[in-house]
Amino acid sequence: MSSPRVLFVCHTGSISGAELVLIDLVRPWAGQSALLFEDGPLHAALSACGLNVAISRWGNGLNDVRRDSSFAKVVPVVSAMYGIVAEVARFARRHDVVYANSQKAFVLSAIAAKLVRRPLIWHLHDIISPAHFGSMQRRVQVLLANHCTARVVVPSKAAADAFIAEGGRKDLVAIVPNGLDIAPEAQSPAEIRRELNLPQGALVGVFSRLAEWKGQHVVLEALANTPGVSCIIAGSALFGEEAYEQRLRQMVRDLALGERVHFLGQRSDVPRLMRAVDAVIHPSIDPEPFGRTLVEAMLADVPVIATDAGAASDILEGGRAGTLVPPGDAVALAQAIAGVMLRSPEHVKQIEYAAARARSHYGVAQMLDATSRLIRQAAGEKA
Repeated sequence: MSSPRVLFVCHTGSISGAELVLIDLVRPWAGQSALLFEDGPLHAALSACGLNVAISRWGNGLNDVRRDSSFAKVVPVVSAMYGIVAEVARFARRHDVVYANSQKAFVLSAIAAKLVRRPLIWHLHDIISPAHFGSMQRRVQVLLANHCTARVVVPSKAAADAFIAEGGRKDLVAIVPNGLDIAPEAQSPAEIRRELNLPQGALVGVFSRLAEWKGQHVVLEALANTPGVSCIIAGSALFGEEAYEQRLRQMVRDLALGERVHFLGQRSDVPRLMRAVDAVIHPSIDPEPFGRTLVEAMLADVPVIATDAGAASDILEGGRAGTLVPPGDAVALAQAIAGVMLRSPEHVKQIEYAAARARSHYGVAQMLDATSRLIRQAAGEKA
């Protein structure tokens, strides 16, 4: 069978965890198409992978629709939603499979794909739960998934269990762990710190977009109880969460952490930054569907401290490949930071084991093989 024609659909032009996965995922599909609801860095990244990228005329009309938006919030943007559905349908007619990479993209692509009778794959990067989505959105997502998708791709058992618990069909689910490849770094941590003007001495890092459920505020509370440890926070408030960023900066002032906490903004060199720190902290207070930064840190030979929620326990094998702490517990996190700084022989063995586990379980090649197979199966079922 010839290679299927695939249309990749994403709601954002920004690049965060889900979009980094998409950039890797499209590697085998050069010459195929992508439709973004808004322009941004993702446009250039997908174009560099060989995709023909188009930007929606209507996508900016959805900027005020959030994960927990009420029905009243959605009504004013119905015309924009209708326009996007028409756009996706027009593009989908020229393709064999539609691949939706986000919630907004999925909901509108589901309607469009159904109209033009094209199989739809939804890459679900989130945990569907009340902690992340409003009740209406959860019902709509599951209803459309059950009736309009060929497969629902999830990165972990935690994400699969949450989808099924909300009423999603188990037979639709395919667990495909996110894959990462990180090139070896020749420079030493000390050299990287000097080059990037990072703090000397004990240093931890947090690498994710700034959002309350990501838990950066818990790290600041823990740092108040771990004197002598500095922290870099790499990430920005990407999806209307600027108020949380301001809250974090105010906490730094209130806790007198100004000399120890450094906000670096959105970065494209996260793996390199990780190699320069003594530990990577993954402090989410709500369950994560995967945890890309965990695998990046494991591949970078850096100790990992993560909250025991969602997929973190699976990735870290119940604590064998990293340190697990209760979500939202600043005291436990402070103790874990202090323990990691001791660099005991047990921690050294843990780092070595974590790197081997990351390479064997979370490579890009495994992810590409699995998703390519699902796309070809969906195209074959259509034929």
